[in-house]
Amino acid sequence: MRLLLLLLSLTFKTMAYEEANYSIVYQNDVYEIRNYSDRLAIQANYTNQSSGFRRLFNYISGSNINSTKINMTVPATQSNENGRKVMQFFLPSNFTKKNAPTPTDKELKLILIEQDYYAVIKYSGWLTDKNFDKHRNILKENLLKNNIEILDSAIRATYNSPFTLPFLRRNEAMFRVAWKDK
Repeated sequence: MRLLLLLLSLTFKTMAYEEANYSIVYQNDVYEIRNYSDRLAIQANYTNQSSGFRRLFNYISGSNINSTKINMTVPATQSNENGRKVMQFFLPSNFTKKNAPTPTDKELKLILIEQDYYAVIKYSGWLTDKNFDKHRNILKENLLKNNIEILDSAIRATYNSPFTLPFLRRNEAMFRVAWKDK
């Protein structure tokens, strides 16, 4: 097993993607509370997960007004907003609403997600609904037990490509929460 891990680490080039900026304001053995800075995202509503991903990927690959290629960032997020499935890619920090390329796909929209607090639980493994639901429920139970108010539905955050081995994946379940700095 050690030999396999060594070979994997030597043969797989680690990609360094820009990550959404946050600071950890609280942490326990189950979850952490993060204060995320303002961030710009490209958003798609979808019914089929791969169609949402494809449309967002096309945007960062140059399907925008300027044909600008945009570096991938992490995480990619999925959530339900008012009964609609939503997927988001965050744009690199050098983009603002003023200089971000306009999407050619009229169904995509650029949105500014304002600074806020999120409770997060990390997990690895396959990106299945069952795995996500398990960790979302653990997070929700712990937040309720600790009297932390949940403000929105759960968010699924993924950090790795679909080709990453399950035990090496970084996945997260998140809730936007009411948090006062203590």
